[in-house]
Amino acid sequence: MISVKQLRRTFGPIVAVDDVSFEVAQGDVLGFLGPNGAGKSTAMKMLACFLPPDSGTATVCGHDILKDPIAVRKSVGYLAENAPAYNEMTVGGFLNFVCDARQIRGQARNKVLDRIVPLCSVDSVYHQTIDTLSKGYRRRVGLAQALIHDPQVLILDEPTDGLDPNQKHDVRLLINEMAKDKCIIISTHILEEVELVCNRAIIIARGKILVDSTPDDLKKEHNCTLDEVFRKITAAKKSA
Repeated sequence: MISVKQLRRTFGPIVAVDDVSFEVAQGDVLGFLGPNGAGKSTAMKMLACFLPPDSGTATVCGHDILKDPIAVRKSVGYLAENAPAYNEMTVGGFLNFVCDARQIRGQARNKVLDRIVPLCSVDSVYHQTIDTLSKGYRRRVGLAQALIHDPQVLILDEPTDGLDPNQKHDVRLLINEMAKDKCIIISTHILEEVELVCNRAIIIARGKILVDSTPDDLKKEHNCTLDEVFRKITAAKKSA
């Protein structure tokens, strides 16, 4: 469902993403890992058509991010690291606005909201304005807007950031349920989360992919925990 070919993106002298290529199939939950500034969020923004690459390209559900970005956006649910929302809107008003943008109307909209609001546990704050919400509830609203059109592909940047342990558990269960018929990329610093929900892991540093494997295979190969694997690989890159 996702095919990435030699993506590259620079910001002045800084090479954020450097010749990155990988594929993600339906049923995959890919953990996209790396230290701060590794290029994870930049790569995800390019896949979601929020940022153009300098070179290379990618296809999402068969649609090229350069040639057909509108079709890509229709296929993708994207939760950004700092998901933007309109603070003066209520949660319900914002989700209805997202439905307008996604052209979900009438009975279809009622069905969507009846499904998404309890699924993301935002029913208790539905009539509150977004500026009154805690970080955890803002994150849940961001997840709700990403899921609202039932996309085939999910790109989730730190989906459990700011959530309490119970909320993290619920979101991880939800990801596991959705993984059966979707293609999901998750960026996270919580390596426990990778072990619980991901069947693949890519480790990136300084814009380059260092490892593309499974969490279990990485632990077996290095004979240590995933945290230790991450430190070994990224520290070796830093000193190289």
